[in-house]
Order: sequence, then C-alpha cells, then structure tokens
Amino acid sequence: MLIGGWRRQRPMFPRKRPPVAYRAPMAETVLYELLDHVATITYNRPEALNAVNGEVRRDLNAAFARFRDDEEARVAIVTGAGRAFCAGADLKDGRGSTGEFPGSFFEKPTRNSFESGWEIYKPVIAAVNGPCIGYGLTLVSWCDFVLASDRASFGYPEAKLGIPAIVGAIRLPQRLAWPDAMELLLTGDTVDADRAREMGLVWRVVPHGELLAEARTLADRLLAGAPLAQRAMKEVAGRSPQLTTEDAIRWGETLRLVVAASADAAEGFQAVAEKRPPRWSGR
Repeated sequence: MLIGGWRRQRPMFPRKRPPVAYRAPMAETVLYELLDHVATITYNRPEALNAVNGEVRRDLNAAFARFRDDEEARVAIVTGAGRAFCAGADLKDGRGSTGEFPGSFFEKPTRNSFESGWEIYKPVIAAVNGPCIGYGLTLVSWCDFVLASDRASFGYPEAKLGIPAIVGAIRLPQRLAWPDAMELLLTGDTVDADRAREMGLVWRVVPHGELLAEARTLADRLLAGAPLAQRAMKEVAGRSPQLTTEDAIRWGETLRLVVAASADAAEGFQAVAEKRPPRWSGR
C-alpha cells in the first residue's frame, strides 16, 4: 500500500469544512468533542471507573474511527471522566468488552478491539487522570505522548487473573526496557505516575489540576506542524522497524515525494519566504 494508513483516513484532498465544535450526547459512554482541530475523546462511565463493557467498546471504536476519518481533526487527546482514566475490562461483561473490529487479525471481522489494530497516523495524546488498568494501559501504550496526573497509576492485573495481556505483551517491550515491561506484565502490580515515568511509559507527570491544560498546550504545539508531513513521519517511524534499512528508506522516500507535491508543502515554503506562520490545509 503506497501510503499505508492514509487510505483508511479518506482522500488526501477532502472537501473543506469550517471548524466546528461537536459533542456527543451525554448518554454516550465515550464523548467526542472537536474544537479547533483537536478532538477530545473521553471515557464517560465514571460511576464504574470507566471500566470497558460492550457499550464503551462500541463507542470508543466509533470515536477513534471518527477521529481517523475526519480531516478537520488533526490531533486527539484521550482522557477519562471522573477519578479514573480506565479501570480495564468490566468483568461482568468480559466478552462484550472485547468487541468486534474489522481488522486484519486472523479473520475479518475479528473478535478484537480498535486498540489492537489501529492504523491512525495523526498525533494522539493520552491525558491519564487516574487509574489506568488493563485495556486502559493497552490504549495508552499506543499513544504518541503520555501525560500523567500525579494521581495516575498503571498496571496489567491479568497475571493475577490467569488471563494473559497479549497486546500489552507485544507493545510494552517496544517502549520500555525489558525488566520494566516484565515488571508490569508478570507481577500484575500497579505502579504510580513517578515510577511509570522512570520506566519511560509516561513522558511527563503534572499536577492533577493542570493535566488537561498541559495536554491542550501540547496539542497546540502539534497543530503548528504540517498535518501530512506529521502523518508521513509517524507512519515511517512505526513501520520502519519491520523493514530493512534500505527498504525503509526507499519506501519513506516515496512517501516524501507524495507529501512534497502537496499544497501544504508549497504553503510551508511560501510562509518562510513571506516571514509569516503557515496556514495548513491538510492538502
């Protein structure tokens, strides 16, 4: 596939729409709010510490699909309502919490979740406001930036439940040193935000009341970059470890030529010549 996940994100040159704020009804278990090109996706089952049941799984998949497909949405922040980020699977609805995802794992559709097979090359920030357990940590281990409240905690309890955390076992050793990954996976213990930062799981720990403001500040920094160039670099960074260096360079150069022919590339050079901030269109 020439430009990988971009085809899943709809055409590179979509019909332009003015920025609007959108928020899903409060009845939904996952909220989606789009404002100034930043999508905030919020687990919204606070009475159950945002534990994932069938409804949360359905709504979470839908929210990230919306983010992936909407060219007005350029950066995402994912967080939790109430005092938890996500307490993992709702054990009263374990089968439903897995969900169904039309992905590429063994068969289509597979009994799996968007967390296991996302191909989204837009920047995603996790703003972890409290306990981040099981499925919640699986999502966080996929995000580009992890900001944690000083009240956050992280863990995979599966070893103490007798069920392996498969996607966690794939992702954590790619992000952490082996002993740190094994500490989370094999003990089933939770660690606090400071320990998670020592491990490299968390990028920055901030005071609880400043978490969302810090996430928005980071999102604004990311919006200053050209969307297509960002997506190309994120995709190359994600896919190149699976390729030889030579193949990664050849494929990456093809991507570079595609992006270099875009309107945004022309705008970038024009903005430098005119000594003004660029006005990105995502085209």
